[in-house]
Order: sequence, then structure tokens, then C-alpha cells
Amino acid sequence: MKPNYRGRFAPSPTGPLHFGSLVAAVGSYLDARTQGGEWLLRMEDVDTPRNVPGAAEHILATLEAFGFEWDGPVLWQSQRLAAYAEALAQLQAAGLAYGCACSRKEIADSASQEMIQAASQATTRATIQPAIDGGLIYPGTCRDGLPAGRSARAWRLRVSDEEIAFTDRVQGRVAQRLARDVGDFVLHRADGLFAYQLAVTVDDDFQGISDIVRGADLLASTPRQIWLQRCLGFAEPRYAHLPVATNAAGEKLSKQTLAPALDVTKAAYSLVRALQFLGQPVPEALARASVKEVWAWAREHWRFPLIPPVATIAWPLLP
Repeated sequence: MKPNYRGRFAPSPTGPLHFGSLVAAVGSYLDARTQGGEWLLRMEDVDTPRNVPGAAEHILATLEAFGFEWDGPVLWQSQRLAAYAEALAQLQAAGLAYGCACSRKEIADSASQEMIQAASQATTRATIQPAIDGGLIYPGTCRDGLPAGRSARAWRLRVSDEEIAFTDRVQGRVAQRLARDVGDFVLHRADGLFAYQLAVTVDDDFQGISDIVRGADLLASTPRQIWLQRCLGFAEPRYAHLPVATNAAGEKLSKQTLAPALDVTKAAYSLVRALQFLGQPVPEALARASVKEVWAWAREHWRFPLIPPVATIAWPLLP
């Protein structure tokens, strides 16, 4: 057993839970419970424009219907704004965060100009490329000060050119050079909201999270969070990024891709399919058992090393 293990599940209330959410919940829950650890629940509702009324309550009810039991009260990011402001102030005071006046259009225009210039010089430029998880790498326009007559719209974190590497328990060694692959990233957005990267890093430290088990769609965010941990003096958790469930078009299951909500009347069936998705040799007959029986089997037979780095089972899973 790993002493003082603390894991977490952190859904966003942008809609109901779907099969992809269940995979992440099952993986993090069983990793915690089979190591004698705690499993905490956090509602990541800081991005208020994306929140759907009633979604948070629906998520909690669904988790209960599926037999999940969490330790302590739910942590709500919307009640943690003062903590994020304090962390940002710490970074500002250390000279690690700076104001940025650039709009998305200006960043895109800057990227286009640099790419045209690079092409005309027949050279390869690594600076302005699509970032590792979408968008554009910030070109550093405001890094050394705001342009004359401009005011800050957002706050960014300075990154270094050093390699940020970690060993993921599922995906193996992962490495990024943030300056090359991401650029200085946003901590406080132009719309006045705190960015995901800052909020999740501050909350993981606040909750004493030792192990983060989540979907591989967040793998590219991890080096940024590790860099933030170093800048803020936080401990670095262990990471495990689970295979991501996709639809027939290869798109990650999400509200945007119209992933259907979990059906609480088929909880045992869905749990079995999630376990199979995670590489566990679940007896097919267990899909007709009770939720309690499924969890009993899972706790006894859970084997983390069997989790595949990429999905080996197609979705939808209905026969």
C-alpha cells in the first residue's frame, strides 16, 4: 500500500456524465481504494460560462447511483477564487507572471506573419506551430513589457526552455519543452476568469493529492501543471493517464461530440464495460449482477498494470 494516498475525481458541470467520464472515475476510484487511500471529489466549475444549470447535482446523483463513495465534502472551485488570486499574486511578485495585451486574433496574425517569413527564408521555425494540444504557441509579444498605450487583458506564466519530463504510470515517459511546445500560458483570462491550469494546480496541492489518475486527453497539460507546481513550491503528484474513449469518428466522448448520458438503470452493465475498457478481465456474467457485486469483484481483482495506454475496445459498447 502507498501511505497517505489521496486521489481525486474532478468533473466539470458542463453536462451529464458519459462513458468517458465513467472510465476516469472508475480508474481513479479503484486505484485509491485498492491502495488503502482516500478518493476526493472536486467540482471544477470555475469556467462559469460553460456550466449547465443542474449539471453538478445530476453528476453527484449519478455517482451515487453507480456506487461511488467519496471522502469528505465536495470541493467547489467557484468557492476557491481567493486561493487562485493569492497564487497569482505570488507569481506576480516573483516576476514569473506578466500582463498580456494580446487578443487571439493578434496572436493568430503574428503566427501567420512568422510562418510566411519562415517560408520565404526557406527555414524551419519551431516557434509558431500549433500548440501540442491545439491553439497557437504564444510568440512572447508582451513578455518584456506591454506595447505602448496597451493595458493587460490577461496574465501569463513565464516558461523556460528546459525539458519538463515525468514518468506516467500508464503512458510511460512524457517530456515537453514548454517554450517550444506551448509558450507562456494564461493564468488569468481576458474575461476575468482564472484559467484551468492555475485552478487545478492550486486545488491539487490544497487537497493534498498524491496521485492523479485521469484521461489521456489531459496528458499534454501535465508539464504545464508540473511547471506551475515548481513555481509555487508545491509537491509533484504521481500521474496516470488512462486511455480515452472515442466515438466512431475517433472523437473523444464529450458534450461537444454528443456523448449520451450514463443510464443509472444500467449502472452495473456500464461499470463492467468500463472495467473491460481498462483492460480488466471481467466475467461477462457480472454485467447482469448488482452494482454492489460489481464493485466487490473489482476491488478484489483490480490490476493496474493491465490498463492499456490506448483504447483497445471500440465504443459504443452495446452488443
